[in-house]
Amino acid sequence: MFNSLRNRLAKIKHKEYDNIDGDSNGQGHTAQGDKTPNSQEDVCLETFSPKAEGTEDTQELRPVSDTFTVEQAVDAIGFGKFQVKLFFVAGLAWVCDAMEMMLLSVLGPALRCEWNLQTWEEALITTVVFIGMSISSWMWGSMCDKYGRKTTLITSSMFVFHYGLLSTFSPSLIWIWILRGLVGFGIGGAPQAVTLYSEFLPSTFRAKGLVLFEMFWAAGTCIEVALAVIVMPTLGWRWLLGLSSVPVLIFILACLWLPESARYEMTNGRHDVAYAIIERIAKDNNKPMPQGKLIHAGSVNPEQVEVKRGRVQDLFTPDLRITTIILLGLWFSSSFCYYGIALLTTELFDEENPCYSSVGQKVQESGCFLDCKMLTTKDYLDLLWTTVAEFPGQIITLLAIDYLGRKKTIALDFFVFSVFVLLVCTCPSRTVLIVFIFVARAFISGAFQACYVYTPEVYPTTTRAIGLGVCSGMSRIGAMITPFVAQVLLRTSIYIPVSIYGGISIVTTIAALLLPIETKGREMKDTH
Repeated sequence: MFNSLRNRLAKIKHKEYDNIDGDSNGQGHTAQGDKTPNSQEDVCLETFSPKAEGTEDTQELRPVSDTFTVEQAVDAIGFGKFQVKLFFVAGLAWVCDAMEMMLLSVLGPALRCEWNLQTWEEALITTVVFIGMSISSWMWGSMCDKYGRKTTLITSSMFVFHYGLLSTFSPSLIWIWILRGLVGFGIGGAPQAVTLYSEFLPSTFRAKGLVLFEMFWAAGTCIEVALAVIVMPTLGWRWLLGLSSVPVLIFILACLWLPESARYEMTNGRHDVAYAIIERIAKDNNKPMPQGKLIHAGSVNPEQVEVKRGRVQDLFTPDLRITTIILLGLWFSSSFCYYGIALLTTELFDEENPCYSSVGQKVQESGCFLDCKMLTTKDYLDLLWTTVAEFPGQIITLLAIDYLGRKKTIALDFFVFSVFVLLVCTCPSRTVLIVFIFVARAFISGAFQACYVYTPEVYPTTTRAIGLGVCSGMSRIGAMITPFVAQVLLRTSIYIPVSIYGGISIVTTIAALLLPIETKGREMKDTH
């Protein structure tokens, strides 16, 4: 009887090894026509034969799984040349986004002087961009989950390039509003570069990789200011708009190399394509391909996922509802405080003693409500210096996010920001004021980055892009509101806007600690 059992096991094992060899040659990995992973042909039955003295050989069967998921494959292959190339290609989208945002701080003053704009007309140039972004963010996120990350990034970038270049030839303020609003509509898709990049990172490197990815934002703002220093004094704002569109075109061309997300392909039922993408990663990284059959991490039907993918209501299912609500608040506060401190910086530096005077009083005393002041080289250098303050915040977040965890890092960043922004109320000297503002700017930048790390990790593949898109849209609402606090209320009293920013950041600190899920060391899920 034992001899008969040995012969049967040998046949099964020989057949299974043949299947494994076929998979290692790129065959036998597709879902179509294959048996389920739990079938006999997907399990290798190994034997071991402990000998007891004076007895015959005994055998015991031990099942060993012969399958792997995308997450397991990416972790097994590890970080390498593929991720480095993806880092720079996807990061270029972030550079383009930052340049278009920083452009607004230069374009407004230039048009105010050239076209004799009123204050609200100048402010509306910035507002229409954020309106476009808030409207489109959820749409690009939904499109990303339905039609793919790569397709969405290319489409949104073409929007930015086309209307950004057209705005160079704007004949009037109305056309500037329209075309820059359409540019903002396209920029709403830029955060999906984070979604794509995060899905190719090994779990042990994901947090650090995403924080490093945010360095491209600071780099983009520095590039735009440096470009303005060279172009604005001689060529003017039209050339600045045109040259600022060039990196977008470069990114569109670079997208020809960009792969689609293997996670997206798996949830879409295209296992062949997902397997080929993983093979590409392994080849670039010079690592062996995992042995076995690629399977879906969840137990859902891919056809059902196709129907339900990219729906906003999926963010409010019982297991995600509280997380989504808190995240919307975190993203609103991040943008509200980040752009607020940026606007406060130039306003406060313009005052000899901001505690005892206000911008409103200064303008009224001068008798000129259209105080036209072209930005000088010193102004551009001040903008550059303010931007550099973000790098220390990014480094601190990079060091803390894997040590403290995502929730505590976000809470710490908001708390430190609240302390230093409230210290502005102590009427410090200009030098001390610069220190307070720069520390506040560094930590609110870090909080924003930590949100970009946490959000893609907490949502499954089927709702990851729409989740990031909706959160990004909420952040744009905060950006639209903050000028009325940082600029309008500042004309009444410095204590009002500073207290608002400090109070909101303290509330957000508590909210971050109440997040129900800590994603540190947690695998990114493909389904609920």
